[in-house]
Amino acid sequence: MTSATACASAASNVAPFTYMAHAASMNSPPPATRPDTNCSACSLHSICMPSQLSATELARLDAIVCSTRLVRRGETLYRAGDAFKSIYAVRVGCFKTVITHRDGHEQVTGFHIAGEPLGLDGVCSDEQNCDAIALEDSKVCVIPFDLLEDLCHDVKAMQQHVHRMMSGEIVRESGLMMMLGTMTAQQRVAAFLINLSSRMKMRGYSAAQFNLRMTREEIGSYLGLKLETVSRMFSKLQKAGVIDTNGKQVHILDSEKLAGV
Repeated sequence: MTSATACASAASNVAPFTYMAHAASMNSPPPATRPDTNCSACSLHSICMPSQLSATELARLDAIVCSTRLVRRGETLYRAGDAFKSIYAVRVGCFKTVITHRDGHEQVTGFHIAGEPLGLDGVCSDEQNCDAIALEDSKVCVIPFDLLEDLCHDVKAMQQHVHRMMSGEIVRESGLMMMLGTMTAQQRVAAFLINLSSRMKMRGYSAAQFNLRMTREEIGSYLGLKLETVSRMFSKLQKAGVIDTNGKQVHILDSEKLAGV
């Protein structure tokens, strides 16, 4: 297994969870609304919830999902320092998480698409440790963390699912560290595309053709590369016949060759 494949595989093991929650945002987002679809009827339920839940347990889960929240492109769902009360998950759209260093430099720490969690970093310190910013008009499902804990106490399958979700975040972080510490610039870009491709496939979308919701600069911040380097690596992969790009549209022409970079 190549470095790019190993890193992408590790990062794709993040356990998704679609019913997450709300913390205060300094951007004053619109008020939360009741979910338009219950978790048990959501199109992402096969990705996001344990398959072993009984009808009664599903009803309990539906009962504690308190709201959905619409977050417009560029708006902040939560900011570093906000009190941690709930967990979030993307239902529609895409978010980036960002940490601001003491010198004011911003570092992208992750990209989160439908079915993936947000806000788990707040569990350890009772406050959010980064900003979560919508890359397009997005919607999240929300759940108070104390209610989730109560449900986990009573439903073992739910407890195991949350444990896998948290473990997945650790795997994602270690995969990112391996990528930043051991890979070349071309391998980092290849690993990023492989990982995103596998996540899209899990959600029933094309693994070969998709739109990048993030800019080249944001990808560079996440991969520890300069904007010019990211653009050069995309061009290099395109000239090699591995991918084809048109603006933010990406078409993976040879997945095996991409994995072998």
